[in-house]
Amino acid sequence: MVKTSNKKGKKTKNKRKKSKQSIDNIGKEILGIIIITISILIFTSLYNYSNGYINYLIRDKILKLTGAGSILFPVLILIIGILFLFSKFNNSRIRKIIYLLMLYLCLLTLFEMRVFPLIENMSLAEKIKISIVYASNMYGGGLLGAFFAFILLKLFGLLGSYIILISTILILISLLIKISYTKMLKNCYSLIKKFFIKTFKNQRNRVNLNEKRKIDIIENMEKENILKETEIDEKIKILDFTKDIEKQQDDKPKLVKDDFNDNINSVQDKVSATLEDFKLPTIDLLDNITNRQTTNDKTEIINNVKKLERTLLDFGIEAKVVQVSKGPTITRFELQPAPGVKVSKIVNLADDLALSLASSDIRIEAPIPGKSAIGIEVPNKIKSDVRIREVLLSKEYMNIKTKIPFALGQDIAGNPIVANLEKMPHLLIAGATGSGKSVCINTLIVSILFKSRPDEVKLLMIDPKVVELSVYNGIPHLLIPVVTDPKKASIALNWTVNEMTRRYKLFSEMGVRDLHSYNKKLDKERIDEKLPQIVVIIDELADLMMVAPNEVEESICRLAQMARAAGIHLIIATQRPSVDVITGTIKANIPSRISFAVSSQADSRTILDMNGAEKLLGKGDMLYYPVGISKPIRVQGAYISDKEVERIVAYLRKYNNEENYKNELLESVNNKVESNDEAVDELLQKAIELVVEHGQASISLLQRKFRIGYSRAARLIDEMEARGIVGGYEGSKPRKVLVTKEDLKD
Repeated sequence: MVKTSNKKGKKTKNKRKKSKQSIDNIGKEILGIIIITISILIFTSLYNYSNGYINYLIRDKILKLTGAGSILFPVLILIIGILFLFSKFNNSRIRKIIYLLMLYLCLLTLFEMRVFPLIENMSLAEKIKISIVYASNMYGGGLLGAFFAFILLKLFGLLGSYIILISTILILISLLIKISYTKMLKNCYSLIKKFFIKTFKNQRNRVNLNEKRKIDIIENMEKENILKETEIDEKIKILDFTKDIEKQQDDKPKLVKDDFNDNINSVQDKVSATLEDFKLPTIDLLDNITNRQTTNDKTEIINNVKKLERTLLDFGIEAKVVQVSKGPTITRFELQPAPGVKVSKIVNLADDLALSLASSDIRIEAPIPGKSAIGIEVPNKIKSDVRIREVLLSKEYMNIKTKIPFALGQDIAGNPIVANLEKMPHLLIAGATGSGKSVCINTLIVSILFKSRPDEVKLLMIDPKVVELSVYNGIPHLLIPVVTDPKKASIALNWTVNEMTRRYKLFSEMGVRDLHSYNKKLDKERIDEKLPQIVVIIDELADLMMVAPNEVEESICRLAQMARAAGIHLIIATQRPSVDVITGTIKANIPSRISFAVSSQADSRTILDMNGAEKLLGKGDMLYYPVGISKPIRVQGAYISDKEVERIVAYLRKYNNEENYKNELLESVNNKVESNDEAVDELLQKAIELVVEHGQASISLLQRKFRIGYSRAARLIDEMEARGIVGGYEGSKPRKVLVTKEDLKD
């Protein structure tokens, strides 16, 4: 009986074990099916882009967590589900799942380090924020990759992190697949050895031929290496302006000075006998050029080239840098996109390129005029000044055939930029305070003073700010002393318009079309009647437009339309480039413009009719937009100090006397201003007769009868009160009339 009971107990235990195992197997199968279903759901959420809320939520969270690793995430979940479904779930399977997860995390970290290799001056929170933004577009390793990459880079640096990651990946692969790397290497070595033994056995009988072939192969390889080196050198041309500076500094300065003085002497030989004593200022009045840093940092430029190309590749844009031009303040990388790449794609990545280059701001010129390339302008870490002495000693300035040149500065490649005011023929300068506008006007004036004599060029300076141009008072080139009163400025501009019309009458009598033809046609005996060129310089247009907007705008427009042939040129500067200052009529008649740094895109469009000036660096960085070109040129303006200006002015004042001033203009300006101060309203007499006739005086009465505005009627009442015709203010009551009709007749 005992044996039978034991047998029955064993059977029941076995049945229970089998039932438990079957229940466990069913549970594992169900779990496996659930995991596989989740992997398929994740796959459809990532690649189907359906409108379901759950699909959107899954896609958003997985992208932020894993970034580019989201492609492998559903595959990883699928493998884990298959392991649950078809295999026994023991410790070895658990280890494999752990190895898979570790391998996936290593790949995420590798993806993150590939996109963001540097974390200098960056906290973990900032790193994770940036990575999540890029992970949403399937770049980098997401939040998980950013976390582990940050720790590795902080502890081991970039190279050490790569070594640790690659070695960990190799170890995990060997644990998962159970392969031996030593056996693999041995097998590869034996295969290579067998291959070389066979080849050497087959070629023993042809030793002499092989030696000849080897010699030919070596020669060809050397030629190919030479060609490759030259191709690499020619692939990216690096134009550095500092090399030109070294050449200029190596030359003897005496030769340059002699050339400059010879040029001056050749001009002086043509001068009339009345100004024989006058001599043009010499270059010695300007400060010597200080030695710049002439280091050609080629490695930094090449690193930036690699960063640019790599960043564009990360966004799926294939492009190559074909030329680099290093200037005084910026470096331009000329980028040639692959066929089929839209220019707008590269332009829209301006902020991302600035981030990769660690630059404050970059400007993209797309495309560069005359080239099939896009210009990416990056500010230099070490900026250099451009002195006016450099530009005045350049061949461009010495060889220019005009009495009114403009030494602007240097372009991106360090080439001197010298303009001809006769071809502009008028110039509009605008920019915010401190951007280099006043220095630019000083360089313009000095450029003219170094080339022209007082009888060849006359200057009319208008400076409502009082302090900017008053230093030039006393030089013989001025028509009158610098005008600082806005009321006098409008009168001076009106005189310039009258002078223009007078000159055109003289041209018609002589039968010529412009100033140069008129001066050439005059006889030698009538040399005193030659007309000089006139340059009108207005330093702040906004102040003039506030005082007398209609008169100033009318005079400027008439001069801009007609004054070129008469030898009169306008230079207008303002620091407030708004529409009410730079009106449409002024812009239409002054095509040549210079824009310094401004605060907004709206100001840039007001000056240049395009964006770009808001990204300038200030301190002389300008966009020069002369008439006749399609896009503005970026120029670093030449710098001249106040001491240099004072030395030049002190030199020129020796030749000045009061007879040099245009007395006619001086008297008309002063007299008209005085008469304007004492001006009487033309309606005053009629207003007096009206109030005497009605026996009372009020502003509303004058407004109704004369159809005038409130302010003019109020001025008439005040004037009559000052003359004792009406009484004082009595609230809402009309004023009393203090005179009678008989008093008026008397």
